[in-house]
Amino acid sequence: MATEAQTPARRRRQRGGDDAAPARKVNYRQLTNPFTPQTVFTQDRIEAIHATALRVLSELGLKVLLPEARKLYAQAGCIVDEDSQIVRIGQEVVEAALASAPRQFTLHGGDPSRDLDMALGTLAFQSGAGAPNCSDLLRGRRAGTLRDVEELTKLVQHFDAIQMLSPGVEPQDIPIHLRHYAFTRMQLSVSDKVPFVFSRGTPQALDAFEMIAEFRGLSEVEFRTQPHCYTIINTNSPRQIDIPMAQGLIDFARYGQPSVVTPFCLMGAMAPVTVAGAVTLSHAEALAGITLTQLARPGAPVCYGAFASNVDMKSGAPAFGTPEQVKASLAAGQLARLVGLPWRNAAGCAANTNDAQAAHETEISAWGALMSGASIVIHAAGWIEGGLTVSYEKFITDMEMVQVMAELCAATPCSDAEIGYDALAEVRPGGHFFGCAHTMERYATAFYEPLVADWTNFGTWTERGSLDANDRALGLWQQILADHKAPACATGDRVAALDGFIAKRTGEGGAPPAD
Repeated sequence: MATEAQTPARRRRQRGGDDAAPARKVNYRQLTNPFTPQTVFTQDRIEAIHATALRVLSELGLKVLLPEARKLYAQAGCIVDEDSQIVRIGQEVVEAALASAPRQFTLHGGDPSRDLDMALGTLAFQSGAGAPNCSDLLRGRRAGTLRDVEELTKLVQHFDAIQMLSPGVEPQDIPIHLRHYAFTRMQLSVSDKVPFVFSRGTPQALDAFEMIAEFRGLSEVEFRTQPHCYTIINTNSPRQIDIPMAQGLIDFARYGQPSVVTPFCLMGAMAPVTVAGAVTLSHAEALAGITLTQLARPGAPVCYGAFASNVDMKSGAPAFGTPEQVKASLAAGQLARLVGLPWRNAAGCAANTNDAQAAHETEISAWGALMSGASIVIHAAGWIEGGLTVSYEKFITDMEMVQVMAELCAATPCSDAEIGYDALAEVRPGGHFFGCAHTMERYATAFYEPLVADWTNFGTWTERGSLDANDRALGLWQQILADHKAPACATGDRVAALDGFIAKRTGEGGAPPAD
Protein backbone atom coordinates (compact mmCIF):
# COMPACT_ATOMS: atom_id res chain seq x y z
CA MET A 1 0.00 0.00 0.00
CA ALA A 2 2.77 2.45 0.93
CA THR A 3 4.66 1.70 -2.26
CA GLU A 4 1.74 2.44 -4.57
CA ALA A 5 0.95 5.64 -2.74
CA GLN A 6 4.36 7.00 -3.51
CA THR A 7 4.70 6.45 -7.25
CA PRO A 8 5.12 9.78 -9.06
CA ALA A 9 2.22 9.05 -11.42
CA ARG A 10 -0.13 8.39 -8.50
CA ARG A 11 0.95 11.59 -6.76
CA ARG A 12 0.14 13.53 -9.95
CA ARG A 13 -3.32 11.94 -10.10
CA GLN A 14 -3.90 12.81 -6.45
CA ARG A 15 -3.34 16.47 -7.23
CA GLY A 16 -5.52 16.30 -10.33
CA GLY A 17 -2.60 16.39 -12.79
CA ASP A 18 -2.58 14.87 -16.26
CA ASP A 19 -0.29 11.85 -16.71
CA ALA A 20 0.14 12.88 -20.35
CA ALA A 21 1.32 16.38 -19.39
CA PRO A 22 4.82 17.31 -20.56
CA ALA A 23 7.57 16.40 -18.13
CA ARG A 24 9.37 19.18 -16.37
CA LYS A 25 13.04 19.16 -17.36
CA VAL A 26 15.77 20.60 -15.16
CA ASN A 27 19.41 19.58 -15.48
CA TYR A 28 20.59 18.32 -12.12
CA ARG A 29 23.65 16.59 -13.53
CA GLN A 30 25.96 19.60 -13.79
CA LEU A 31 25.31 22.35 -11.27
CA THR A 32 26.80 25.78 -10.78
CA ASN A 33 26.26 27.47 -7.43
CA PRO A 34 24.57 30.83 -8.17
CA PHE A 35 24.92 32.24 -4.66
CA THR A 36 27.63 34.62 -3.52
CA PRO A 37 29.73 32.70 -0.97
CA GLN A 38 29.15 33.92 2.55
CA THR A 39 31.92 34.71 5.04
CA VAL A 40 32.39 34.45 8.77
CA PHE A 41 35.80 36.12 9.20
CA THR A 42 37.25 39.28 7.70
CA GLN A 43 39.88 38.80 5.01
CA ASP A 44 42.72 39.83 7.32
CA ARG A 45 41.67 37.12 9.82
CA ILE A 46 41.57 34.51 7.03
CA GLU A 47 45.09 35.54 6.06
CA ALA A 48 46.09 35.24 9.73
CA ILE A 49 44.66 31.70 9.87
CA HIS A 50 46.56 30.80 6.70
CA ALA A 51 49.79 32.26 8.08
CA THR A 52 49.34 30.39 11.37
CA ALA A 53 48.70 27.14 9.51
CA LEU A 54 51.94 27.62 7.60
CA ARG A 55 53.68 28.26 10.91
CA VAL A 56 52.22 25.06 12.35
CA LEU A 57 53.63 23.11 9.39
CA SER A 58 57.07 24.70 9.49
CA GLU A 59 57.61 24.92 13.26
CA LEU A 60 55.49 22.15 14.79
CA GLY A 61 55.23 19.84 11.82
CA LEU A 62 53.12 16.75 11.62
CA LYS A 63 53.74 13.05 12.08
CA VAL A 64 53.91 11.08 8.82
CA LEU A 65 53.94 7.33 9.33
CA LEU A 66 54.82 6.26 5.78
CA PRO A 67 58.60 6.20 5.04
CA GLU A 68 58.05 6.84 1.31
CA ALA A 69 56.07 9.98 2.10
CA ARG A 70 58.74 11.24 4.50
CA LYS A 71 61.32 10.67 1.74
CA LEU A 72 59.31 12.77 -0.73
CA TYR A 73 59.01 15.57 1.81
CA ALA A 74 62.76 15.38 2.53
CA GLN A 75 63.66 15.51 -1.16
CA ALA A 76 61.65 18.73 -1.42
CA GLY A 77 63.69 20.34 1.36
CA CYS A 78 61.43 19.64 4.34
CA ILE A 79 62.98 18.91 7.72
CA VAL A 80 62.39 15.27 8.59
CA ASP A 81 63.15 13.65 11.95
CA GLU A 82 63.14 9.92 11.32
CA ASP A 83 63.13 9.03 15.01
CA SER A 84 59.92 10.93 15.76
CA GLN A 85 58.58 10.73 12.18
CA ILE A 86 57.86 14.46 12.42
CA VAL A 87 57.98 16.36 9.11
CA ARG A 88 58.33 20.14 9.11
CA ILE A 89 57.19 21.68 5.83
CA GLY A 90 58.49 25.08 4.85
CA GLN A 91 56.23 27.77 3.44
CA GLU A 92 58.02 27.75 0.10
CA VAL A 93 57.31 24.03 -0.34
CA VAL A 94 53.61 24.54 0.33
CA GLU A 95 53.41 27.53 -2.00
CA ALA A 96 55.12 25.61 -4.81
CA ALA A 97 52.63 22.76 -4.36
CA LEU A 98 49.66 25.11 -4.44
CA ALA A 99 51.03 26.71 -7.59
CA SER A 100 51.22 23.33 -9.37
CA ALA A 101 47.82 21.98 -8.26
CA PRO A 102 45.19 22.51 -11.00
CA ARG A 103 42.40 25.00 -10.34
CA GLN A 104 40.02 23.02 -12.51
CA PHE A 105 39.74 19.46 -13.77
CA THR A 106 37.02 17.19 -15.12
CA LEU A 107 35.94 13.93 -13.51
CA HIS A 108 34.75 11.50 -16.18
CA GLY A 109 31.78 9.22 -15.65
CA GLY A 110 30.66 6.17 -17.59
CA ASP A 111 28.61 8.44 -19.85
CA PRO A 112 29.65 11.95 -20.98
CA SER A 113 26.49 13.37 -19.41
CA ARG A 114 27.89 12.29 -16.04
CA ASP A 115 31.16 14.20 -16.41
CA LEU A 116 31.74 16.75 -13.65
CA ASP A 117 33.83 19.90 -13.70
CA MET A 118 35.64 20.40 -10.41
CA ALA A 119 36.37 24.07 -9.73
CA LEU A 120 35.38 26.84 -7.40
CA GLY A 121 31.75 27.63 -8.18
CA THR A 122 30.68 24.19 -9.40
CA LEU A 123 28.52 22.03 -7.15
CA ALA A 124 28.04 18.29 -6.69
CA PHE A 125 26.25 16.36 -3.96
CA GLN A 126 27.09 12.97 -2.49
CA SER A 127 25.08 10.63 -0.30
CA GLY A 128 25.98 9.70 3.26
CA ALA A 129 29.22 7.76 3.32
CA GLY A 130 31.58 5.64 5.36
CA ALA A 131 28.97 3.97 7.56
CA PRO A 132 29.42 0.46 8.99
CA ASN A 133 25.65 0.06 9.38
CA CYS A 134 22.45 0.75 7.49
CA SER A 135 18.78 0.75 8.41
CA ASP A 136 15.29 0.78 6.98
CA LEU A 137 11.77 0.30 8.29
CA LEU A 138 11.49 -3.22 6.86
CA ARG A 139 14.72 -4.80 8.08
CA GLY A 140 15.81 -2.57 10.94
CA ARG A 141 19.36 -1.52 11.80
CA ARG A 142 22.06 -3.95 10.69
CA ALA A 143 25.69 -4.28 9.66
CA GLY A 144 26.21 -3.25 6.06
CA THR A 145 26.35 -5.99 3.41
CA LEU A 146 27.06 -6.15 -0.29
CA ARG A 147 23.31 -6.24 -0.90
CA ASP A 148 23.03 -2.90 0.89
CA VAL A 149 25.84 -1.48 -1.25
CA GLU A 150 23.91 -2.58 -4.33
CA GLU A 151 20.62 -1.12 -3.14
CA LEU A 152 22.08 2.19 -2.02
CA THR A 153 24.01 2.52 -5.29
CA LYS A 154 20.76 2.00 -7.19
CA LEU A 155 19.11 4.72 -5.14
CA VAL A 156 21.99 7.10 -5.85
CA GLN A 157 21.88 6.21 -9.55
CA HIS A 158 18.18 7.09 -9.67
CA PHE A 159 18.65 10.70 -8.57
CA ASP A 160 20.54 13.09 -10.86
CA ALA A 161 20.92 15.55 -7.98
CA ILE A 162 23.48 13.14 -6.46
CA GLN A 163 26.22 13.45 -9.06
CA MET A 164 28.99 11.25 -7.61
CA LEU A 165 29.15 7.84 -5.98
CA SER A 166 30.52 7.62 -2.45
CA PRO A 167 31.45 4.83 -0.02
CA GLY A 168 27.95 4.74 1.40
CA VAL A 169 28.17 1.64 3.55
CA GLU A 170 30.87 -0.97 4.15
CA PRO A 171 29.98 -4.48 2.88
CA GLN A 172 31.10 -6.28 6.02
CA ASP A 173 30.08 -9.67 4.67
CA ILE A 174 33.04 -9.46 2.25
CA PRO A 175 36.57 -10.05 3.64
CA ILE A 176 38.72 -6.93 3.64
CA HIS A 177 41.27 -8.35 1.16
CA LEU A 178 38.46 -8.94 -1.37
CA ARG A 179 36.08 -6.11 -0.47
CA HIS A 180 37.45 -3.63 -3.01
CA TYR A 181 36.66 -6.05 -5.86
CA ALA A 182 33.02 -6.48 -4.85
CA PHE A 183 32.57 -2.79 -4.08
CA THR A 184 34.08 -1.57 -7.36
CA ARG A 185 32.15 -4.14 -9.38
CA MET A 186 28.91 -3.01 -7.79
CA GLN A 187 29.57 0.65 -8.59
CA LEU A 188 30.46 -0.04 -12.23
CA SER A 189 27.64 -2.50 -12.95
CA VAL A 190 24.87 -0.49 -11.26
CA SER A 191 25.80 3.13 -12.01
CA ASP A 192 27.44 5.29 -14.68
CA LYS A 193 28.41 8.03 -12.22
CA VAL A 194 31.97 8.84 -11.13
CA PRO A 195 33.09 5.98 -8.83
CA PHE A 196 34.85 6.11 -5.48
CA VAL A 197 37.96 4.05 -4.71
CA PHE A 198 39.15 3.20 -1.20
CA SER A 199 42.71 4.17 -0.19
CA ARG A 200 43.79 0.99 1.53
CA GLY A 201 47.19 0.34 0.06
CA THR A 202 48.78 0.28 -3.39
CA PRO A 203 47.67 -3.26 -4.42
CA GLN A 204 44.01 -2.47 -3.77
CA ALA A 205 44.19 0.91 -5.50
CA LEU A 206 45.87 -0.57 -8.58
CA ASP A 207 43.27 -3.35 -8.73
CA ALA A 208 40.48 -0.77 -8.72
CA PHE A 209 42.24 1.38 -11.32
CA GLU A 210 42.60 -1.62 -13.63
CA MET A 211 38.96 -2.60 -13.16
CA ILE A 212 37.73 0.90 -13.99
CA ALA A 213 40.04 1.29 -16.99
CA GLU A 214 39.06 -2.08 -18.46
CA PHE A 215 35.36 -1.52 -17.85
CA ARG A 216 35.47 1.94 -19.43
CA GLY A 217 37.62 0.75 -22.36
CA LEU A 218 40.58 2.96 -21.44
CA SER A 219 44.26 2.38 -22.02
CA GLU A 220 46.60 2.94 -19.08
CA VAL A 221 47.76 6.21 -20.70
CA GLU A 222 44.18 7.39 -21.15
CA PHE A 223 43.37 6.52 -17.55
CA ARG A 224 46.43 8.33 -16.19
CA THR A 225 45.82 11.49 -18.20
CA GLN A 226 42.15 12.00 -17.23
CA PRO A 227 40.47 11.51 -13.85
CA HIS A 228 37.94 8.66 -13.83
CA CYS A 229 37.55 8.10 -10.09
CA TYR A 230 38.49 9.69 -6.80
CA THR A 231 39.33 8.91 -3.20
CA ILE A 232 38.88 10.59 0.16
CA ILE A 233 41.90 11.09 2.41
CA ASN A 234 41.23 11.79 6.08
CA THR A 235 44.14 12.95 8.18
CA ASN A 236 44.39 11.72 11.77
CA SER A 237 43.78 14.96 13.58
CA PRO A 238 45.67 16.41 15.26
CA ARG A 239 48.70 16.55 12.94
CA GLN A 240 49.17 13.00 11.73
CA ILE A 241 48.95 11.20 8.39
CA ASP A 242 48.82 7.42 8.70
CA ILE A 243 50.25 4.83 6.30
CA PRO A 244 47.15 4.06 4.16
CA MET A 245 46.25 7.73 3.79
CA ALA A 246 49.77 8.82 2.86
CA GLN A 247 50.08 5.93 0.42
CA GLY A 248 46.73 6.87 -1.08
CA LEU A 249 47.85 10.46 -1.67
CA ILE A 250 50.91 9.17 -3.51
CA ASP A 251 49.20 6.42 -5.51
CA PHE A 252 46.28 8.50 -6.71
CA ALA A 253 48.51 11.43 -7.66
CA ARG A 254 50.86 9.22 -9.66
CA TYR A 255 47.92 7.76 -11.58
CA GLY A 256 46.34 11.16 -12.20
CA GLN A 257 43.28 10.50 -10.04
CA PRO A 258 42.16 13.12 -7.51
CA SER A 259 42.33 12.85 -3.76
CA VAL A 260 39.93 14.85 -1.62
CA VAL A 261 42.13 15.78 1.34
CA THR A 262 39.72 16.17 4.25
CA PRO A 263 40.75 16.58 7.88
CA PHE A 264 37.94 15.72 10.31
CA CYS A 265 38.32 18.20 13.15
CA LEU A 266 35.93 18.06 16.09
CA MET A 267 36.24 21.20 18.19
CA GLY A 268 37.14 20.42 21.78
CA ALA A 269 38.25 16.84 20.98
CA MET A 270 40.61 16.43 18.01
CA ALA A 271 40.95 20.18 17.47
CA PRO A 272 41.01 23.40 19.49
CA VAL A 273 37.67 24.29 21.05
CA THR A 274 37.28 27.49 19.01
CA VAL A 275 36.05 27.71 15.43
CA ALA A 276 39.16 29.66 14.42
CA GLY A 277 41.50 27.17 16.09
CA ALA A 278 39.82 24.12 14.55
CA VAL A 279 39.84 25.70 11.10
CA THR A 280 43.55 26.55 11.48
CA LEU A 281 44.40 22.93 12.29
CA SER A 282 42.21 21.65 9.45
CA HIS A 283 43.82 24.06 7.00
CA ALA A 284 47.34 23.03 8.01
CA GLU A 285 46.57 19.34 7.61
CA ALA A 286 44.86 19.87 4.25
CA LEU A 287 47.86 21.85 2.98
CA ALA A 288 50.22 19.06 4.10
CA GLY A 289 48.23 16.44 2.20
CA ILE A 290 47.85 18.58 -0.90
CA THR A 291 51.60 19.22 -0.84
CA LEU A 292 52.33 15.48 -0.78
CA THR A 293 50.21 14.92 -3.91
CA GLN A 294 52.22 17.53 -5.79
CA LEU A 295 55.53 16.10 -4.59
CA ALA A 296 54.44 12.71 -5.91
CA ARG A 297 53.32 14.18 -9.25
CA PRO A 298 53.27 17.92 -9.94
CA GLY A 299 49.98 18.92 -11.53
CA ALA A 300 48.04 15.99 -10.10
CA PRO A 301 44.35 16.83 -9.57
CA VAL A 302 43.46 17.34 -5.92
CA CYS A 303 40.65 18.82 -3.85
CA TYR A 304 40.91 20.83 -0.67
CA GLY A 305 38.64 19.38 2.00
CA ALA A 306 37.23 20.47 5.34
CA PHE A 307 34.81 18.85 7.77
CA ALA A 308 34.73 20.52 11.17
CA SER A 309 32.08 20.53 13.84
CA ASN A 310 31.98 20.50 17.63
CA VAL A 311 31.40 17.87 20.28
CA ASP A 312 28.84 17.83 23.06
CA MET A 313 31.05 18.95 25.94
CA LYS A 314 28.83 17.04 28.38
CA SER A 315 29.37 13.66 26.74
CA GLY A 316 32.15 14.07 24.17
CA ALA A 317 29.80 12.85 21.41
CA PRO A 318 30.06 14.50 17.98
CA ALA A 319 27.41 17.12 17.20
CA PHE A 320 26.30 18.17 13.72
CA GLY A 321 24.05 20.83 12.26
CA THR A 322 25.34 23.25 14.88
CA PRO A 323 26.05 26.96 14.42
CA GLU A 324 29.72 26.15 14.96
CA GLN A 325 29.72 23.67 12.08
CA VAL A 326 28.17 26.24 9.77
CA LYS A 327 30.68 28.89 10.81
CA ALA A 328 33.56 26.46 10.27
CA SER A 329 32.20 25.66 6.80
CA LEU A 330 32.01 29.33 5.87
CA ALA A 331 35.60 29.86 7.07
CA ALA A 332 36.79 26.79 5.14
CA GLY A 333 35.24 28.23 2.00
CA GLN A 334 37.17 31.44 2.52
CA LEU A 335 40.40 29.45 2.86
CA ALA A 336 39.63 27.33 -0.21
CA ARG A 337 39.14 30.49 -2.24
CA LEU A 338 42.39 31.86 -0.84
CA VAL A 339 44.33 28.86 -2.18
CA GLY A 340 42.13 28.66 -5.30
CA LEU A 341 41.29 24.95 -5.30
CA PRO A 342 38.01 23.09 -5.73
CA TRP A 343 36.94 21.81 -2.38
CA ARG A 344 34.71 19.48 -0.41
CA ASN A 345 32.55 20.21 2.61
CA ALA A 346 29.91 18.15 4.39
CA ALA A 347 26.45 18.03 5.85
CA GLY A 348 26.00 15.98 9.01
CA CYS A 349 23.52 14.49 11.43
CA ALA A 350 23.90 13.09 14.95
CA ALA A 351 20.25 12.02 15.35
CA ASN A 352 19.64 8.32 15.92
CA THR A 353 16.54 8.07 13.75
CA ASN A 354 14.93 9.88 10.83
CA ASP A 355 13.02 12.49 12.79
CA ALA A 356 12.76 16.27 13.05
CA GLN A 357 16.20 16.52 14.66
CA ALA A 358 17.71 14.54 11.79
CA ALA A 359 16.07 16.73 9.16
CA HIS A 360 17.11 19.95 10.91
CA GLU A 361 20.74 18.92 11.42
CA THR A 362 21.27 17.76 7.85
CA GLU A 363 19.54 20.75 6.32
CA ILE A 364 21.31 23.45 8.35
CA SER A 365 24.72 21.86 7.79
CA ALA A 366 24.01 21.38 4.08
CA TRP A 367 22.99 25.04 3.82
CA GLY A 368 26.29 25.94 5.47
CA ALA A 369 28.13 23.98 2.80
CA LEU A 370 26.04 25.52 0.02
CA MET A 371 26.56 29.06 1.32
CA SER A 372 30.27 28.45 1.77
CA GLY A 373 30.65 27.69 -1.94
CA ALA A 374 31.70 24.05 -1.62
CA SER A 375 32.36 22.21 -4.89
CA ILE A 376 31.30 18.88 -3.31
CA VAL A 377 28.85 18.36 -0.45
CA ILE A 378 29.11 14.88 1.07
CA HIS A 379 26.70 13.25 3.55
CA ALA A 380 23.83 15.20 1.98
CA ALA A 381 21.39 12.26 2.05
CA GLY A 382 20.88 9.35 4.41
CA TRP A 383 23.51 9.97 7.11
CA ILE A 384 22.45 9.44 10.76
CA GLU A 385 24.11 8.59 14.08
CA GLY A 386 27.12 10.76 13.29
CA GLY A 387 28.02 8.55 10.36
CA LEU A 388 27.51 5.15 11.95
CA THR A 389 24.43 4.39 9.85
CA VAL A 390 22.90 5.19 6.48
CA SER A 391 19.09 5.18 6.59
CA TYR A 392 17.14 4.31 3.45
CA GLU A 393 14.17 6.44 4.51
CA LYS A 394 16.36 9.38 5.44
CA PHE A 395 18.08 9.10 2.08
CA ILE A 396 14.70 9.69 0.43
CA THR A 397 13.54 12.50 2.71
CA ASP A 398 16.94 14.21 2.43
CA MET A 399 16.68 14.01 -1.36
CA GLU A 400 13.77 16.44 -1.15
CA MET A 401 16.21 18.98 0.32
CA VAL A 402 18.96 18.14 -2.18
CA GLN A 403 16.64 18.48 -5.16
CA VAL A 404 15.33 21.82 -3.91
CA MET A 405 18.92 23.03 -3.60
CA ALA A 406 19.60 21.78 -7.12
CA GLU A 407 16.51 23.67 -8.31
CA LEU A 408 17.89 26.84 -6.78
CA CYS A 409 20.94 26.43 -9.01
CA ALA A 410 18.78 26.52 -12.14
CA ALA A 411 18.24 29.82 -13.92
CA THR A 412 14.96 31.59 -13.19
CA PRO A 413 13.52 32.90 -16.47
CA CYS A 414 12.64 36.59 -16.53
CA SER A 415 11.77 37.39 -20.13
CA ASP A 416 8.91 39.73 -20.95
CA ALA A 417 6.68 36.65 -21.25
CA GLU A 418 7.61 35.54 -17.74
CA ILE A 419 7.00 39.00 -16.32
CA GLY A 420 3.48 38.40 -17.57
CA TYR A 421 1.86 41.73 -18.44
CA ASP A 422 -0.67 39.93 -20.64
CA ALA A 423 -1.71 37.73 -17.70
CA LEU A 424 -2.11 40.78 -15.48
CA ALA A 425 -4.24 42.42 -18.15
CA GLU A 426 -6.39 39.32 -18.67
CA VAL A 427 -7.38 38.79 -15.03
CA ARG A 428 -9.81 41.32 -13.58
CA PRO A 429 -9.27 42.81 -10.12
CA GLY A 430 -10.32 40.29 -7.47
CA GLY A 431 -10.15 37.41 -9.95
CA HIS A 432 -7.75 34.45 -10.16
CA PHE A 433 -5.05 33.18 -12.51
CA PHE A 434 -5.97 29.47 -12.59
CA GLY A 435 -7.49 29.54 -16.05
CA CYS A 436 -5.73 32.41 -17.77
CA ALA A 437 -3.69 31.72 -20.91
CA HIS A 438 -0.39 32.45 -19.18
CA THR A 439 -1.09 29.79 -16.53
CA MET A 440 -2.50 27.21 -18.96
CA GLU A 441 0.62 27.40 -21.10
CA ARG A 442 2.89 26.75 -18.12
CA TYR A 443 1.03 24.96 -15.32
CA ALA A 444 2.36 21.46 -16.05
CA THR A 445 6.01 22.47 -15.77
CA ALA A 446 5.96 25.71 -13.75
CA PHE A 447 6.82 24.36 -10.31
CA TYR A 448 9.09 21.85 -8.67
CA GLU A 449 7.14 18.67 -7.95
CA PRO A 450 7.84 17.30 -4.48
CA LEU A 451 9.44 13.93 -4.09
CA VAL A 452 8.03 12.83 -0.76
CA ALA A 453 6.05 15.78 0.63
CA ASP A 454 2.26 15.40 0.81
CA TRP A 455 0.27 18.53 -0.04
CA THR A 456 -3.20 17.08 0.51
CA ASN A 457 -5.45 18.41 3.28
CA PHE A 458 -5.93 16.62 6.59
CA GLY A 459 -9.12 14.84 5.56
CA THR A 460 -7.67 13.44 2.35
CA TRP A 461 -4.41 12.51 4.08
CA THR A 462 -6.36 10.63 6.76
CA GLU A 463 -8.49 8.77 4.22
CA ARG A 464 -5.32 7.58 2.46
CA GLY A 465 -3.87 6.00 5.57
CA SER A 466 -2.27 8.92 7.45
CA LEU A 467 1.14 8.08 6.01
CA ASP A 468 3.96 10.18 7.44
CA ALA A 469 7.16 11.10 5.61
CA ASN A 470 8.91 7.89 6.69
CA ASP A 471 6.03 5.75 5.40
CA ARG A 472 6.07 7.58 2.07
CA ALA A 473 9.86 7.29 1.83
CA LEU A 474 9.64 3.54 2.48
CA GLY A 475 7.30 3.11 -0.45
CA LEU A 476 9.40 5.27 -2.73
CA TRP A 477 12.74 3.55 -2.20
CA GLN A 478 11.10 0.17 -2.72
CA GLN A 479 9.65 1.38 -6.01
CA ILE A 480 12.99 2.79 -7.16
CA LEU A 481 14.75 -0.51 -6.50
CA ALA A 482 12.02 -2.43 -8.31
CA ASP A 483 12.27 -0.14 -11.36
CA HIS A 484 16.09 -0.01 -11.59
CA LYS A 485 17.71 -0.70 -14.94
CA ALA A 486 21.43 -1.07 -15.49
CA PRO A 487 23.09 1.88 -17.26
CA ALA A 488 23.95 1.54 -20.93
CA CYS A 489 27.68 1.30 -20.21
CA ALA A 490 27.18 -1.84 -18.04
CA THR A 491 27.04 -4.26 -20.97
CA GLY A 492 27.05 -8.00 -20.39
CA ASP A 493 30.50 -8.52 -21.86
CA ARG A 494 32.00 -5.78 -19.70
CA VAL A 495 30.47 -7.22 -16.53
CA ALA A 496 31.65 -10.71 -17.53
CA ALA A 497 35.20 -9.41 -18.06
CA LEU A 498 35.02 -7.74 -14.66
CA ASP A 499 33.95 -11.01 -13.07
CA GLY A 500 36.82 -12.79 -14.79
CA PHE A 501 39.33 -10.31 -13.41
CA ILE A 502 37.89 -10.66 -9.91
CA ALA A 503 37.96 -14.45 -10.08
CA LYS A 504 41.58 -14.39 -11.21
CA ARG A 505 42.71 -11.98 -8.51
CA THR A 506 40.69 -13.79 -5.84
CA GLY A 507 42.41 -17.04 -6.83
CA GLU A 508 45.75 -15.30 -6.42
CA GLY A 509 44.84 -14.34 -2.86
CA GLY A 510 43.35 -10.87 -3.36
CA ALA A 511 45.06 -7.78 -1.98
CA PRO A 512 45.52 -7.18 1.74
CA PRO A 513 45.06 -3.59 2.93
CA ALA A 514 48.00 -1.49 4.05
CA ASP A 515 48.89 -1.70 7.72
